[in-house]
Amino acid sequence: MAEYLSFGEIMLRLKTVGTERFFQSPSFEATFGGGEANVAVALSNYGFSSGFISALPDNDIGLSAVRELNKFGVDTTRVRRSGDRVGIYYLEAGANQRPSKEVYGRAHSASSDCGPGDCDWDQILAGAKWLHITGITPALSQSAADLSIECVKKAQALGVTVSCDFNFRGKLWKYGKTAPEVMTELVKFVDVGIANEEDCQKSLGVSVDVDVEAGHLDTAKYEALSEKMLDLYPGMSTIAITLRESISASHNGWSACLRDKNGFKLSRRYEITHIVDRVGGGDSFASALIYGLIAYEDRQESLEFAVAASCLKHSILGDFNRVSVDEVEKLMSGDGSGRVQR
Repeated sequence: MAEYLSFGEIMLRLKTVGTERFFQSPSFEATFGGGEANVAVALSNYGFSSGFISALPDNDIGLSAVRELNKFGVDTTRVRRSGDRVGIYYLEAGANQRPSKEVYGRAHSASSDCGPGDCDWDQILAGAKWLHITGITPALSQSAADLSIECVKKAQALGVTVSCDFNFRGKLWKYGKTAPEVMTELVKFVDVGIANEEDCQKSLGVSVDVDVEAGHLDTAKYEALSEKMLDLYPGMSTIAITLRESISASHNGWSACLRDKNGFKLSRRYEITHIVDRVGGGDSFASALIYGLIAYEDRQESLEFAVAASCLKHSILGDFNRVSVDEVEKLMSGDGSGRVQR
């Protein structure tokens, strides 16, 4: 029985070849991905018993998505077979000063059409220790938002630790509710929050004066932001905020901070100069933070593991972070040379 669960939607990912623009050539690279599925895969890679809660249609594409998760050892017995279609996202990878683009085709997917009462949470959460959710699923539809809140409420009532990546996706909030209207209710049932500065502002209405496009960050402002988050939402015991310095689409600075009852911690900073694929970078941070909070007593180590793991994800094509604990710990220890391992 899986103990570390993730709830959300897995999508068909259609990416342009290399850094081509949409339809520059007639080919797309077809894989699977999605914030919550990415977390489930990474946790399984780290040796945790992970499971995925979702809905997929009973057709060949839905079956292929399930098989892809199974390939990484993710338990899919909690995937509901319903609906007619798998959500899709189209990705055009940016380069240098041209940003990446994502176009969603998620309306009326199996996951977006699910609602309250569709899931037997007592059965689904039986034996679970941890539940991860994001701000993406509540953005899909009113029914998906209601189901997300039903999920975290039940998890809290059963004593399951709840983490939430407050991912803000402006292109998805189209059904009449704003992100803060939904997320400020959902956050009441969250123990561990994960965000960047945009998520804090646009999902939860907590702002700080930072310029992420300036190429450098004032970490003191993030210290104040993390304190403000825990003050406004005292149900959270921990908040982790990723700090991305966007010099260009190909060159980022990468670090993070964490605040809990024991104070504020800032991670090592990585200079990522040749990004292969940054999609899934936040999910790789979230999954590694979950692992780190369980595996290390020292919260500085927990944070460093999360930042190192997500740094490595930028070198891997696709949504999933295909790294091991050993590889992450080697980077944590300072081995970032990239030399061939023989």
